[in-house]
Amino acid sequence: MGERMGSLRRTNMCGHLGMQDVGKEIVLMGWVQRERNLGGLLFIDLRDTTGISQIVFDDTVPTEVMAKAETVRSEYVVAVKGMVRERQSKNLNIPTGEVEVLASEIKILDEAETPPIYIKDDDNVSESMRLKYRYLDLRKPFMQDNLKLRAKVSKVVRDFFYENSFVEVETPMLTKPTPEGARDYLVPSRVNPGLFYALPQSPQLLKQLLMVSGMDRYYQITKCFRDEDLRANRQPEFTQIDVEMSFVDVEDVLSMNEKLVQKLFKEIKGIDIQLPIKRMPYKEAMSRYGVDKPDLRFGLELVDLSDNVRGCGFKVFSDTVENGGVVKGINIKGGEVFTRKDISALEEHVKTYKAKGLAWIKITEEGITSPIAKFFSEDELNSIISLCQGEKGDLLVFVADSESVTHDSLGNLRNEVAKRMGLIREDHYEILWITEFPLFEYDDEEDRYVAKHHPFTHPVEEDIDMLETNPDKVRAKAYDLVINGDEMGGGSIRINNSKLQSKMFKALGFSEEEANDKFGFLLEAFKYGTPPHGGIAFGLDRLIMTFSNSSNIRDVIAFPKTQSATCLMTNAPTNVPTKQLEEVHIKVEVENE
Repeated sequence: MGERMGSLRRTNMCGHLGMQDVGKEIVLMGWVQRERNLGGLLFIDLRDTTGISQIVFDDTVPTEVMAKAETVRSEYVVAVKGMVRERQSKNLNIPTGEVEVLASEIKILDEAETPPIYIKDDDNVSESMRLKYRYLDLRKPFMQDNLKLRAKVSKVVRDFFYENSFVEVETPMLTKPTPEGARDYLVPSRVNPGLFYALPQSPQLLKQLLMVSGMDRYYQITKCFRDEDLRANRQPEFTQIDVEMSFVDVEDVLSMNEKLVQKLFKEIKGIDIQLPIKRMPYKEAMSRYGVDKPDLRFGLELVDLSDNVRGCGFKVFSDTVENGGVVKGINIKGGEVFTRKDISALEEHVKTYKAKGLAWIKITEEGITSPIAKFFSEDELNSIISLCQGEKGDLLVFVADSESVTHDSLGNLRNEVAKRMGLIREDHYEILWITEFPLFEYDDEEDRYVAKHHPFTHPVEEDIDMLETNPDKVRAKAYDLVINGDEMGGGSIRINNSKLQSKMFKALGFSEEEANDKFGFLLEAFKYGTPPHGGIAFGLDRLIMTFSNSSNIRDVIAFPKTQSATCLMTNAPTNVPTKQLEEVHIKVEVENE
């Protein structure tokens, strides 16, 4: 049974005590990290959100105080009154290690059972246990630090946009279902039987309407929801820093938002980012790195050998080029350390990206080792090595396939190789804008072009004439911010001309009726004077992962979901009583798989 605080009120935080407090009588409150009874001398490490202080009970304290202190166990919540004094044996591993508190009074505010997980950063407990007992997991210093960092980032963002005349506007959580993109989370309406709201995948259309309304500059830190198949670092609900600006083109949006990035790195990491941030067109990124979010902290660039191997003696290469595919390679400097087993592992890695295999040439002191060398003439082999700038000690690896498979497999292989060879500098940040994305991508399932970004993305002016004739060649006024190989945000300039919007819908295969059915409210608004506008959305969760060097998105969210979109702590989602379902006019029938 816990005691009341009585007249005791906290005067200091545990992690803030230092030599400046020696001689002061203070009151601390917090959780017992651990206790050590040395017989007549009792030590308690007391923890709150700021850190730990050592409390001492010795023969100067009243007998009843010592007796009560001896009943204290880990995670009890206590209040302690005492005098700060200098420690005889200092612990310089913690900020408060030069002082301790000689106790004169203790109150047990609440007792605690033995927790099912240890309250320490390196407890090595399973993630399912951490999520089930999340309120205990959140007591760990690194988790509290991550949430404080998240709060600080949000404050810096808000300060920046406020200083730059942006208006924070909240958009609704109950919206109209979206026809394009990921699946919506649906919410049944009680008062409108049989009808549904959707939780927003993003505030995209609403922020565009705010530009039509003359708001000029808008931002919001908001929750978004996507009911999609989850991967390791994906959540069904996530937080977005959402931005839109009027009377702008690409450069205006980039230059404004890279100032935000600069401010964040300065205030959060103490790092000076030089502006402007480098720009790289999508086509160049794919050609050199195979992916549209390249990690530039290391080399391992792709080398195009297609023209070089056209008609060569190795049929796998020559036939691929003949059939419209490409042959590309990577020079792994110092890669001779890779054994046959290591190379087989690399081959398995590219196969997960649909590559048929991985060809290789190793250049050693003894000469060339390669299962494919025998298929080339000496000139052909020397030409390939020369193009790849191969030297003794290097391993050259190649994929021959369609352009998309070759890029995807080698682009991801370079990341894997960099990890294996320790080429990634964790304390280094490489930031760039990827620009001029394709406006469309072909969807084999639907057998039509779909918008790569969304149907309101503005094409690059000089490509507009190709909308109806060569849609796959049209570039978009779209851009992504990439930090160390992770996409941190993306956006575009929007179409604000109804004729161009109609052309866009036509290219996407929408009839006028379909377009009005899906986007009528937006198209109606566009009739009444729409400024040129564009914006961007940053993933707040990903930014916090970058700033905290976290590898798991669940470590930067207070109460996250599992990979199967469940909450182990509350057991959501869960069954709902039939009466509650009847109120929203829903009958549930689940077929057993």
